[in-house]
Amino acid sequence: MKYNSVFDIIGPVMIGPSSSHTAGAARIGKAARNLLGAEPTWAKIHLYESFAKTHKGHGTDFALVGGLLGFETDDPRMNQSLEMAKERNFSIDFIEDTAAVDHPNTARLIIGNDQNQVELVGISIGGGKIEITELNGFKLRLSGNHPALLIMHNDRFGAIASVTTILAKYEINIGHMEVNRKDVGDAALMVIEVDQNIKDTILDELRQAPHITTVCTIIS
Repeated sequence: MKYNSVFDIIGPVMIGPSSSHTAGAARIGKAARNLLGAEPTWAKIHLYESFAKTHKGHGTDFALVGGLLGFETDDPRMNQSLEMAKERNFSIDFIEDTAAVDHPNTARLIIGNDQNQVELVGISIGGGKIEITELNGFKLRLSGNHPALLIMHNDRFGAIASVTTILAKYEINIGHMEVNRKDVGDAALMVIEVDQNIKDTILDELRQAPHITTVCTIIS
């Protein structure tokens, strides 16, 4: 893991107690919410190894739910997120999963509402940083060192070009890009690591591009 500054080692501005178990978990939850594109009404959260053993004491449970409610890591409401979710009739199941995983701070989130659902595997790698290793059955390879775009789209001619044209227009450099699809003409996923965080106005433009269904960012 490459750290760019002392602030990466100290960790982000956050509601504690732990940058790995709290801030990282909140960012995993927020990424899942962004990919769903709305606030979920239900969630099944599988926790593995360290997350499973210490999720109550280290705040991983309320941090994941805070992220699902859209809270940033420093939101003062973070440690009330479980109560707030209950008030919103947000059904949440925590499962302490014993399956083998590659990293001890791993969570699998299956979330949804009446219109859609998303399944995501995220790991908290330290200092509040996260990696997303799986999305809706697609395996991902994100370094965690750079901002990234996760773009769900229909496998159609011109979909990739429409995205890269918008990024080029705003002089956003692509450091790494991969594309996976489930089948010809079926759902597909672009994973694009870039050199700077993307402004909301550019994200909105990407969402309007032909054949694009969902756009989510992972902030380095």
